[in-house]
Amino acid sequence: MIKQFRSINPLNIILLIGISTLLRIGIFIDLPLQISFQFLEPFARLLLNAPSESPFSPLTNVLIAQVLLIIQALLFNQIINTHGLLGKPTYLPSLMYVTAGSLLSPFLIISPGLVCNFMILWMIEKFLSIYKRDEVRSVMYDLGMIVAFGTLIYFPFISMLVVVWISLIIFRPFNWREWFTVITGFITIFFFLAVYYFWNDSLDQFYNIWGPLTSKFPRNLRINLYDSLVLIPVFVILVSGFFQLQQNFFRSVVQLRKSFQLLFFMFLIGLLSFYLKQNLVLYHFLFCVPPASALMAYYFLHAKRRWLYESLYFVLISSILYFQIF
Repeated sequence: MIKQFRSINPLNIILLIGISTLLRIGIFIDLPLQISFQFLEPFARLLLNAPSESPFSPLTNVLIAQVLLIIQALLFNQIINTHGLLGKPTYLPSLMYVTAGSLLSPFLIISPGLVCNFMILWMIEKFLSIYKRDEVRSVMYDLGMIVAFGTLIYFPFISMLVVVWISLIIFRPFNWREWFTVITGFITIFFFLAVYYFWNDSLDQFYNIWGPLTSKFPRNLRINLYDSLVLIPVFVILVSGFFQLQQNFFRSVVQLRKSFQLLFFMFLIGLLSFYLKQNLVLYHFLFCVPPASALMAYYFLHAKRRWLYESLYFVLISSILYFQIF
């Protein structure tokens, strides 16, 4: 399977749809009776009266989530290939994206995390384009607005502001105007939100939006260790990808090295920002899918022993199916 996706072949799109369907067998067999629908944060529902219950049947919800994931995978594949992060064009980024995006059952339904991943892909594309630009203030302004829009959908997305500033540290010499432009773009959206709150005599509620920023990092987390066993193959692949990247790191072009550094920080911040949500929701970790998929794809493209990388991917697929069904 990995060897097939190493090449650019239109057949891979059909195989990608088949694999994404296979990785949903568990939820198709045992569909939930009802799926909650939380498209916007409560503070943003004053702008848009989004339904609190899903307007779709459980089956339709899962199918729409699958379509969204496939679209994201193809967009991600195009971004990675356009900017040459893997060294040559391949369909492996899309395969890894679909696989990583199907790891846990909460990943398989429409969620704020799934919707926000479109914005993360948009941000990645902009990050990778600033290296060769002379002037990036307009891009930084756009990125600030993207983070603000994502925050309206899912508040922990505000952590991506840190990623934007890290991108400036990695790709650009210090220029305070570029840093300030990010904040300007972010404030623009929330300024209009504040005005809307003021018109509706609810300005006091606007101040409550920022409450999660004062939350302490939780010390005790209730996580089902049995379900988390599916992450073991992912961890092995990520570690293997890290060592594979390390071997070629100083032989790679500067842009590639800096791009993977940025993706590492995006993964780390996406992983740790869950505490900005009052209750832990597993779909939050969809934020980690794009950067993790890039490193996984790098490993599978540059690994030499076919029996090893094919076996690793088979174990990963088998683990996902096992923990979904049983």
